[in-house]
Amino acid sequence: MPSVGYAHLLQQLPLSAFAPERPARVASVMRVTATVDAILVPAHVAPTGDDPLEHVLFALKHEGIQLQILAQALRHIPDAVIRDAVRRTPSGSYIRMAGFLWEAFNRRTLDDLPAITGPTVKLFDPRRYLTGPVRRDPRWRVSFNGLGSLQYCATVARTPSIEDLLSYDILARAQAFLAELGPAATDRALSWAYLHETESSFAIERETPGADKAEAFVSLLRQAHQRRPLDESYLVELQNAAITNPFDKAAAFRHQQNWLRGPLRGAAGITYLPPPPQWVPGLMAELLAFANGAAREIDPLVAAAIASFGFVFIHPFMDGNGRLSRFLFHYVLAQSGHLEPGLLLPVSVAMKRNEGAYLEALQHYSRPMRQRWSVRWLGDEDYDFRFQDDDSLYRYWDATPCVEFGLSMARQALEKDLREETEFLARYDRIYKAIDDRFDVRGSDLTTLVISALQNQGMVSNNRRKQFHLSVPETVFEAIEQVCAEVLAGPGD
Repeated sequence: MPSVGYAHLLQQLPLSAFAPERPARVASVMRVTATVDAILVPAHVAPTGDDPLEHVLFALKHEGIQLQILAQALRHIPDAVIRDAVRRTPSGSYIRMAGFLWEAFNRRTLDDLPAITGPTVKLFDPRRYLTGPVRRDPRWRVSFNGLGSLQYCATVARTPSIEDLLSYDILARAQAFLAELGPAATDRALSWAYLHETESSFAIERETPGADKAEAFVSLLRQAHQRRPLDESYLVELQNAAITNPFDKAAAFRHQQNWLRGPLRGAAGITYLPPPPQWVPGLMAELLAFANGAAREIDPLVAAAIASFGFVFIHPFMDGNGRLSRFLFHYVLAQSGHLEPGLLLPVSVAMKRNEGAYLEALQHYSRPMRQRWSVRWLGDEDYDFRFQDDDSLYRYWDATPCVEFGLSMARQALEKDLREETEFLARYDRIYKAIDDRFDVRGSDLTTLVISALQNQGMVSNNRRKQFHLSVPETVFEAIEQVCAEVLAGPGD
């Protein structure tokens, strides 16, 4: 059955934009019906011909906003066509949206137009999308309310999962949880969080940080609460702090092409190519403008996910981008004012545990982007990269899977990781005190035995018994197991 709207534009015009998740097509239905994988359109509602503007107007009305396709398609529509359509219906909501976007994407102003009338219309329907601050264009009577700007904008649909996670109010729960612990327990829980966040962030990249690397990254994470806006020089400082190899330390955003690769040899091993270096400064300027202000204008976790994933998609440095992207998640949260100074949600711990879902969120964007590049392997580490496409592919992207993943990881970081570690520390304290009150055991030995017993379902392993049999009496091993059983069988701490 014939495609309409965005799918028709992709077929009719020489566009490289990503295909819509649910393409619209004519079907034997009574009204426009959205299914899991398509939008079914009755014949009497569908555009009757191939006029691109008619399909743009249909898409704006029935399919929502897909800026990648609109940015490219509207450049193929002559100004006279837009002007004539505005003259026919100067108050029409969708032609006003199309005219507003046409001027933005063509970087030209349409002249000789009639007086634009009609109520101001929002570009993104707040019932359908998460939206940003409203910026009204009085000429077209259209308000831009996207997550970003007309030069760089992420789109996030209001999925049931995202709505549920937002209503859970994760940051408020995190504040309340840590406030209940008291200063001493909070300090210990956060010390654990900073250390394990560091280890997990490196582990995601298949690295085990040495003491110097770990200390440097913990120090980096603690900078997230500093009131310093992001710019190129600050990011260079952060990259230098996160990287210990002096040859990999940057002096500025990259001036050469970089890429990500998998285990396969040659061109087949290249899994993602970020934008050409000449586009990086402009893209980063837009992303940083969003990251510096969005956390106080929209939900901080949504802003954090967009900033973090947006950064890794641009990949502004030759090394250290993954770690910095996860730092940006914490930075945006810290700058929002919704977390007290020093507080941290160990989201990388949750991400490491859910690496498959992390990869899926990344690949939702990286896979179709890889298909837009021509890669020829010249041998060894030499490649010929060709990207003759449109920068709109990097400027406008669907962040829905990334935001859904980021929100889910933040909830897990609170509900599973912080809570479980806090309970572990409380149980450790009770067991340690009970044994220390009864027996004279060296502190370091007792610490090791209690921790290992808690990690072994309350049992002191044979290896630990052999290790400490010359310094710890057998009765202590038995007492540890007895107290562990009592503590583990009791109510939650």
